[in-house]
Amino acid sequence: MTDRGTSALRQSKDLLKIGPSQMAWQDRQLVIDINEVSSLPLVSRIRGQIRLTPSAVTSVELPLTTDGAHVWRPFAPTSRINVDLESKGWQFDGHGYFDSNFGTRPLEQDFSYWTWGRFPTQDGSTCFYDADRRDGTRLEASIAFDKNGLASLVNAPPRTPFKRTMWALRRETRADAGVIPRQIKPMLDAPFYSRSIVETQVNGEVVRGVHEALDLNRYGQPLLKPMLAMRVPRRTKWKF
Repeated sequence: MTDRGTSALRQSKDLLKIGPSQMAWQDRQLVIDINEVSSLPLVSRIRGQIRLTPSAVTSVELPLTTDGAHVWRPFAPTSRINVDLESKGWQFDGHGYFDSNFGTRPLEQDFSYWTWGRFPTQDGSTCFYDADRRDGTRLEASIAFDKNGLASLVNAPPRTPFKRTMWALRRETRADAGVIPRQIKPMLDAPFYSRSIVETQVNGEVVRGVHEALDLNRYGQPLLKPMLAMRVPRRTKWKF
């Protein structure tokens, strides 16, 4: 991830280009071309291509606050993905998804904690979005998507805690009674954020998917801001 100035941006209906990297819709595939340099401590070139093939593109938007200041947009929650990066062992095919968050206020202003999970199922995929808002209310959204992109609200099992991260970040997701979710593979571990592959059981079906936990009380602490600047380099000037 690199923060860049406005001179690095090119955008059209089917293309988003930021500096040397871009994503574009081509023949119903989202083609992502990456040409970046990773951050400290392991500085290295990251170059290659990712192709995402959605089973369908949805029109769903989920407001995360009552005033709509934060919105989750699951563009393609059920997809296939092909990864071909120029590094040994970074080539694979599997299930994937494409989503985004939009907002007009800092996250830490409206939320203290949230978890999110996307789990492939026999019928498509199911997403859980649980958040503790600053005003004392809770977001508890459970949405199932079929392979045609049709979304429906579903009853979900209870929020269930599981093992904390290396930074002692608390984690939870949905799980049937008596089932404790477990991490299968770590993906990103930070003092305020965790992303990993998690296995749980939902309505009798054992599922594995991407899970994240975000502690916005930690994120809002001023001591963490310099750490973010180190992990996300800034390039203010760019010429095409």
